[in-house]
Amino acid sequence: MSAVEDLERHFRESVAGPRSADTAIPLRDAGGLDTGTALDLFDAQSESRHTDAAARWMQQQGRGYYTIGSSGHEGNAALALALRATDPALLHYRSGAFYCARARQAGGVDAVRDMLLGVAAGAEEPIAGGRHKVFGRHELAVVPQTSTIASHLPRAVGVAWSIARAKRLGTECAWPDDAVVCCTFGDASVNHSTAAGAINSACHAAYQGLPMPILFVCEDNGLGISVPTPHDWVRQAYGSRPSLTYFAADGCDPQAAFATAREAVTHVRKNRQPAFLHLSMVRFLGHAGSDAEAAYRTPSEIAADLERDPLLATARLLTAAGILSPQQVLDRYDEVSGRVFAVAKEALESEPLTTVAQITAPIAPRRPDLVAATARRTTEPPTAPVGEPVTFAQAITNTLADLLGSHPEMVVFGEDVGRKGGVYGLTRGLQRRFGTARVFDTLLDEQSVLGLALGAGLSGLLPVPEIQYLAYLHNAADQLRGEAATLQFFSQGQYRNPLVVRIAGYGYQRGFGGHFHNDNALGALRDIPGLVIASPSRPDDAAAMLRTCVATAKVDGTVSAFLEPIALYHTRDLHEEGDNAWLAAYPPPAAHVPIGRARTYGTGTDLTLVTFGNGLPISLRAARRLDREGIAGRVVDLRWLAPLPLDDLLREARATGRVLVVDETRRTGGVSEGVVTALVDAGFTGAIRRVTSVDSFVPLGKAAQLVLVSEADVERAATEMLSAGPSTRSDG
Repeated sequence: MSAVEDLERHFRESVAGPRSADTAIPLRDAGGLDTGTALDLFDAQSESRHTDAAARWMQQQGRGYYTIGSSGHEGNAALALALRATDPALLHYRSGAFYCARARQAGGVDAVRDMLLGVAAGAEEPIAGGRHKVFGRHELAVVPQTSTIASHLPRAVGVAWSIARAKRLGTECAWPDDAVVCCTFGDASVNHSTAAGAINSACHAAYQGLPMPILFVCEDNGLGISVPTPHDWVRQAYGSRPSLTYFAADGCDPQAAFATAREAVTHVRKNRQPAFLHLSMVRFLGHAGSDAEAAYRTPSEIAADLERDPLLATARLLTAAGILSPQQVLDRYDEVSGRVFAVAKEALESEPLTTVAQITAPIAPRRPDLVAATARRTTEPPTAPVGEPVTFAQAITNTLADLLGSHPEMVVFGEDVGRKGGVYGLTRGLQRRFGTARVFDTLLDEQSVLGLALGAGLSGLLPVPEIQYLAYLHNAADQLRGEAATLQFFSQGQYRNPLVVRIAGYGYQRGFGGHFHNDNALGALRDIPGLVIASPSRPDDAAAMLRTCVATAKVDGTVSAFLEPIALYHTRDLHEEGDNAWLAAYPPPAAHVPIGRARTYGTGTDLTLVTFGNGLPISLRAARRLDREGIAGRVVDLRWLAPLPLDDLLREARATGRVLVVDETRRTGGVSEGVVTALVDAGFTGAIRRVTSVDSFVPLGKAAQLVLVSEADVERAATEMLSAGPSTRSDG
């Protein structure tokens, strides 16, 4: 690994030493670089280089927690200077020089202080508040990204799509009308399915003539941690894609990098079409502080990289153009060093986060009164007559129409949701009524669907995407886990992506199914901090809860997963054919269900059945038969699986002293684990038991009934509980 000292020594010796005849171009011919821009470029690069050194020094002092540096990638400062300070930037983790250059463009921001407070996990750090070292500032239009490889690309595509769409809808956008979205990543990242899907999504949109002003920037240092990228692979993979204009330059040459970046930015800004900028880079100091480059690179390879130092190239440009002498370059470089290390010493003394409340405050802000007021606000008469009996599916369709009428910034999209109206017809007619700009089809890629939603929410729209089946969501779970749910956490609420993703799921379908259409696994959702999981069963709850989810997205920036039981979409009967007991009156516009509130059926004092989803009709039918056998129970529909309705749950549990959890998800990782734990943690001392589906994927046909929880399972468990002895009922 090239040490900080080696890098420093080589730079100094090369600047001060004799110059051989070279090809330095006078500044007047240097690709549009004027004197001020060239000096800004050098200063931004120097700040980034010294910040990397300071981060490692801070680690040695015991107060530095992040050593993935930007050394060798300082050419991205030229990219920043080719853009405007108002162009949204979603950057990867070697973007120190870009961030420093963007701060210089905008003014009023000390980029070094921002970065080193992040290294120290200082609570005063302005974007993440010490929660993670990220590049981000609301004033700089830099959206914070974590280290997950390529996961930010789908969101970047969504941001680019949203600029023109917001203007078309007449709704306010977070970005200027002519903005260019800049999205940077490494050469190894282009191989990730997320990157490939996002770039394909942008090309797919542009191919159809949709505005897509995004600049994909691959900073190619030839290494994926330790694995070399095959020579010329990036150009071969992305140099001739439909609807994607390809630009390439040596990112270590400030003249070439600036000129080509400016050309690429101008192309995207003028044509509103995507482009791919391929910048050749080098990487100094290894992948991170613990990376021993000598284990996989030869000394000659490392030495060759030193000769391509982009900071040195800018220094030589300044001296060749007569702007600075070699000594003035070193003096300027040392002045930046002194300032950076002074900030580093201050950062060592910064206050870290000290309480759980501090840490978690941005995750899930809740303003229930404002949410309630927003949920009740409508601008059009209800689509369906209030009080008219509707099925679950009809309730969703009607509510989507009501919400589209009430929120002009709301968009509904997904696979087949447009003209067809979705697999089950729930969006049928919405495109005809509200237009293709607001209700439309996407390509068949769940990562792109959710990325579009994340970018739309970030930009000022109110996205309600649909995922066809719960099993398909797992293809894109990181878009919820790593991107959606973390944005407010890593930006202290300065950025947010309001989102309600409708997901058709659960089991019990008849005549059609198998695992991928009868998925009952919620484990990937239940442990995401701040994610609201809504799981209505009845038509009236479906309408009211969807209103709540949209309102809390709009008010608090909440991300919600709205789970819809496919088997209940068109169900009309509960106990016997023709009873229409599963229909419900379409609720008035003012009706909504607060997050974390359950619904109880019955007042029996022998047993409390706790359930959700398809478990509700199963439990209601079982409870009716148990009542005939002398067991008087009550059924609690959780409705919200995160956060769980603990107060209601505990009250209904204590009313009988016996709790039977009826859980259609799996025994391991299922919802019942959380319910039982919540009861125990709250001090419930009564009897608890659960019946669940089997730890199995759902097979095709009638065999599915062998692994899914059944009414017989519920009745048998209830009878056994009652025969086991008295309850610990409490009326207090």
